[in-house]
Amino acid sequence: MTDDERDRFDALLVGVLEALPGQVVALLEEVPLIVLDEPSPEILRSLEVPEELWEEESRTLCGLHSGHSLLEQSVEISGELPEQMHLFRCGTVHAAGGWLDEEALVEEIRITVLHEIGHHFGLDEEDLEQLGYG
Repeated sequence: MTDDERDRFDALLVGVLEALPGQVVALLEEVPLIVLDEPSPEILRSLEVPEELWEEESRTLCGLHSGHSLLEQSVEISGELPEQMHLFRCGTVHAAGGWLDEEALVEEIRITVLHEIGHHFGLDEEDLEQLGYG
């Protein structure tokens, strides 16, 4: 991904975040949203993706919530790494069908951000699918 594409994507992301309700944006003060071009090998290993599928997964993975949701948090997990949400530019652009339809890309960014926020609140993939954020 070129620097211009990164800048364009990031500007679209800022617009999406500015359009979200304030309470949702405030959540990002507690759980960081990390934006990367693609998932790192460490992330792919943690997801137990076989190495021969890394290239494909790097092109198609839009986002990732790591850590424990609000429903899972307890004093027993206090020594573990904190929650994080990742947004992957390449996978999100791919899911939107590329750069040609900016409206579709904005919608894919919005869906991905809300999907990962949903995981923060303990929603699973089935719940998110039913809400239209699958």
